[in-house]
Amino acid sequence: MTSNLLNLRQQRATRTLFFIAGLGMAAWAPLIPFAKAQLAINDGMLGLLLFCIAAGSMSVMPFTGALIARFGCRTLLLLCGAGLALDLPLLMLLSSPLPMAGALLLFGAINGLMDVSMNYQAVIVEREAGASKMSGFHGFYSLGSIAGAGAVSLLLWLQVAPLLALLPLCALILLLLLMSHTALLPRRRTDAKPTRGTLRALTHRNVVLIALLCFLLFLTEGAMLDWSAVFMNSERAMSMQLAGFSFTLYATAVATLRLFGDRLINHYGSRRVLTLGGLVASGGLALAIFSVWLWSALLGFVLVGIGLANIVPILFNAAGNQRTVAAHYAIPAVTLCGYSGLLLGPALIGFSAQLTSLTTTLSAGIVMLLLVTFAARFALAAK
Repeated sequence: MTSNLLNLRQQRATRTLFFIAGLGMAAWAPLIPFAKAQLAINDGMLGLLLFCIAAGSMSVMPFTGALIARFGCRTLLLLCGAGLALDLPLLMLLSSPLPMAGALLLFGAINGLMDVSMNYQAVIVEREAGASKMSGFHGFYSLGSIAGAGAVSLLLWLQVAPLLALLPLCALILLLLLMSHTALLPRRRTDAKPTRGTLRALTHRNVVLIALLCFLLFLTEGAMLDWSAVFMNSERAMSMQLAGFSFTLYATAVATLRLFGDRLINHYGSRRVLTLGGLVASGGLALAIFSVWLWSALLGFVLVGIGLANIVPILFNAAGNQRTVAAHYAIPAVTLCGYSGLLLGPALIGFSAQLTSLTTTLSAGIVMLLLVTFAARFALAAK
């Protein structure tokens, strides 16, 4: 088999793994109210249980680089995919908070390990392809998220029991794994020093810069997920039934632009796409926050999605192509910081909004996006 044909198969397998990851993670979201009712818990206990997902993800990320170096992507991704297909139904079978906490910790650990491993594979496959592919890979994660949440929501709407609604998706995950497993990367030799682990990678200046920028970006993305609907309802008097449409528009814009992102990056270059994307996102957020018309505010959320879509893939690519830090250590370090922003963001926003207002708090996101736009140029220059 020629190297070009092998690389094409690896690209398809990588897209499949990103799709699986998005599918599995998003399939859980529509089932959260059912899990809450099944456990008979209040909102506070539910919040603690949902925290277990982030805790599980962050607990494994510092060790993922060493696991990739020891076992390779193929072994880890196959185990994660199979674990995802087995753990998802378990979430609908448990009726006690403590076992559910353990299952959610496992769910988070699987997703964290899978996230890092597939991004490492994406960096290697893109590098060997000689052209930008990362945005397209992340676009398939977004497509998987839309498919997972949409399929489960549709089945629930058709009065299918939650457990039965999950089973077709779990079967699909296993089928996709079976179809793509031969094109996943085996264990590869690396010239990285054994002592240069994930946490030590954060002592490297360029990795720290990218990690901090990802922290700010993931915090902003978390704000879109957790606070866009609240903002439209509380600050713009949009009905609760329609307020969630703001995030739907944002997520659709992200998915669409990521599918076209590689063409834009190959044609205009990473730096131009990142700079323009940051400016569009910050302008869109300003429009969403300060516009007095509902439809222009919704347009603002679309612009935020268009602008942010390709910035994270570009930064992950930069992290994976560091000259002095191996990709299987740099990527977990950057992902760990990104997840920290995603975890801390909603709480920080809520605390700040209580002291000031939600409008004032979200306005800080405009400054953060402008900071990312101009600081990221230094990270790209150091590739």
